Amino acid sequence: MTEQGYTFKAEIQQLLNILVHSLYTDREIFLRELISNAVDALNRLQFEMLTNRDVLDPDAELAIRVSVDEEAKTITISDSGIGMTGEELIANLGTIAQSGAAAFIRQLEGMDEAERPSLEMIGQFGVGFYSAFMVAEEVRVVSRSYRPDAASSEWVSDGSATFRVGPPGEPKEDRGTEVIVKLKEDAAEFASNWRMEQIIKKHSDFVAFPITIGDRVVNRQKPLWRQPPQEVEDKEYADFYHHLTMDWEQPLLSTHMIADVPVDIRSILYVPSHRDRGLLNARPDYGLRLYARGVMIQQDNKDMLPNHFRFVEGVVESEDLPLNVSRETVQRNPAVRRIQKALVGKLIRELEDLAKEKEDEYARFWNEFGIFVKEGIATDPSTKDDLMPLLRFHSSKAADGDLISLSEYVERMPEGQGAIYYLLGENLDSISRSPHLDYFSAHDLEVLFLVDPVDGFMIASLAEYEDKPLRNVDDASLELPDDAREGEDADAAPPVPDEGFSALVARVVQVLGDKVTEVRESKVLRDSPCRLVSPEGGPGSDMQRVYKLLNREFETPKKILEINRGHPLIRNLAHLVDTTPDAPVIDLTVEQLFENQLLIEGVHPNPISMIGRIQALMEAATAQGRADSE
Repeated sequence: MTEQGYTFKAEIQQLLNILVHSLYTDREIFLRELISNAVDALNRLQFEMLTNRDVLDPDAELAIRVSVDEEAKTITISDSGIGMTGEELIANLGTIAQSGAAAFIRQLEGMDEAERPSLEMIGQFGVGFYSAFMVAEEVRVVSRSYRPDAASSEWVSDGSATFRVGPPGEPKEDRGTEVIVKLKEDAAEFASNWRMEQIIKKHSDFVAFPITIGDRVVNRQKPLWRQPPQEVEDKEYADFYHHLTMDWEQPLLSTHMIADVPVDIRSILYVPSHRDRGLLNARPDYGLRLYARGVMIQQDNKDMLPNHFRFVEGVVESEDLPLNVSRETVQRNPAVRRIQKALVGKLIRELEDLAKEKEDEYARFWNEFGIFVKEGIATDPSTKDDLMPLLRFHSSKAADGDLISLSEYVERMPEGQGAIYYLLGENLDSISRSPHLDYFSAHDLEVLFLVDPVDGFMIASLAEYEDKPLRNVDDASLELPDDAREGEDADAAPPVPDEGFSALVARVVQVLGDKVTEVRESKVLRDSPCRLVSPEGGPGSDMQRVYKLLNREFETPKKILEINRGHPLIRNLAHLVDTTPDAPVIDLTVEQLFENQLLIEGVHPNPISMIGRIQALMEAATAQGRADSE
């Protein structure tokens, strides 16, 4: 391969321009980023050698070396990792801009210097290598691939728009990569072994491979998860989380587990502070890093935690697992099931403790990750009993934004209440206006509000709690005392008499036709004109919402329409049916009342179709007002 010149893609040029010409106070992070790249190269080589011993220098120590030439003002970071060919140098460092470069640029665009995010975040975007240009007037990368027949190659750039790749002046005989940083004059402070050691201890002390300066290992090297929890400080957990995830916000929760029986486990798990970290989430996949006997055997293991805990980050190591990269082999190993059970139990206990001791932080957890807990109950019935204590709900009695658990609901139940009541809806605003709440509000009975799309799936699996059945308040078979009108104002207008009500019911049936299965008087409504309830034997509203979400040939469900014969609107309609049966406003109002209920239930197929009818009703109302005034 002869030396050739290349031009960086536009995103890389923009990134380099920012790094080279902007002043930052935390330029030392360039070393952290270059060491992180070296760690990745060593992990990849270690992973490769699990199944392939045909590599260059198979017995070479897996290590990172940092050397300083104070006189020449150069720093060299070398590793014995996977290495790169000339083509890989071009692809990884130049012509193919990492997507993270464009993402990082977008984060900075439109911000003034004071608003710009700290450069601490650069590693999140997969472009940490380029941070070297904050301190370098030139960067040279010499690398030789692990493939025995690959030649060494050199990549050189001064941070301008171009770089060049070709054979090095002296061929590299050993495997791995060397990054030689020629320091700028204003970065001479970094040309010091003491300064290098200081930065390494600050940012890379927990790296699992030895980092040497001269002939001395300067990092502790022992993985954090192998250290006794009582000897680890909170800052070390936070630093390890940042290194592991490239998420520079503090994790919401961390849990450190070391156990020898019934299975060997060394683990640190984290719950992030946010579910969707957007551009800040550099990971293309999810799963835990899995180690066996000190060797990373899987980068994104999905078997150590159930799928509903896929938001959890962390590391797991066990001496009981084989050094085998086959996922099927790991899945079949009985130790995996025992490890998963132990990890899940520990995680749930930590979350329960968080809920008891730090309610505000648990509320943050629930708002971000509660949907995953519900998913677990919906998709894996075996986890239901373990996950139910984690559930939180809005309710008809909870203050705005407050959440309650099922145990709190049961504690607040009045004597004689035999069920836990809930209601499904589109959002908290609409569900709080549901006519199904009339009876329960009048009798001071609490109703849980379920407004997440997954709730329909979850509730199908959640039949009862502490021997109390969960009942939907729109269930037509729900047995409630027929006393909804008890204590009603004696001065209120009387309900529609039987003859007029029968005529109104007949008219509603005529207008709605087969859109409803029945029209009847409501025994429970007080403040609402009507409601829809599911007929016995048909799918309840829980499953109807599921069908709609699955788009499984969803049709507007046919329900029972219950009418409140004491409501002013119903009395007015009955009067119109009796006195002016040809008035167009009658049919328009009936149709609108029905579709209002579909909207509240969250099963209206096309809400925008109501606009024409609403306008017609407005015209009729204003025309009547005009006629009355004339």
